[in-house]
Amino acid sequence: MSLEILARTVGRRKEAVAQVQLVKGTGQFFINNKIADEYLQKNACSIISIKAPLEILKTFDSDISSAENKSLSNGNFKNFAFDTFVKVKGGGTIGQAEAIKLGLARAICEINPLSLISILFPEQEISIDLQNKNFTIATEIRKQFKTKGYLTQDSRVKERRKYGLKKARKASQYNKR
Repeated sequence: MSLEILARTVGRRKEAVAQVQLVKGTGQFFINNKIADEYLQKNACSIISIKAPLEILKTFDSDISSAENKSLSNGNFKNFAFDTFVKVKGGGTIGQAEAIKLGLARAICEINPLSLISILFPEQEISIDLQNKNFTIATEIRKQFKTKGYLTQDSRVKERRKYGLKKARKASQYNKR
């Protein structure tokens, strides 16, 4: 079985490192060879966090389809024509979810603009008008990710331990006498 890889990126948050790979497929989302809901233990906050870049794509897709074809806009969100495979290690579940979100947003921005149209509109023929607009669509998606902050890596890390202290700032209790 040969997989056509669309994009491969890395996302980091605290101690978590996520390697995200987008492959042509049916819209499935796997984390460490498990379904995303199962891996994240049905934690709603983490699931919403990792699906946030896909939600932007869905809203962008519905805006374009309503402008191009009135018949395609039925209000239902469809699956995109790519599968997401994530290998994540280190950190806790929240840090891993944030790392996956960053990696997924980077991967969507890295997709070739010509194949981005076929992902957004898998069931229709690509017209000349859409092929001319593909670079503006890619820049518009990147701009929306930037304004939402999905492409910005959070630089906060654990502070180092100082000598004479128990932790980074925790000291033993002061004894006057």
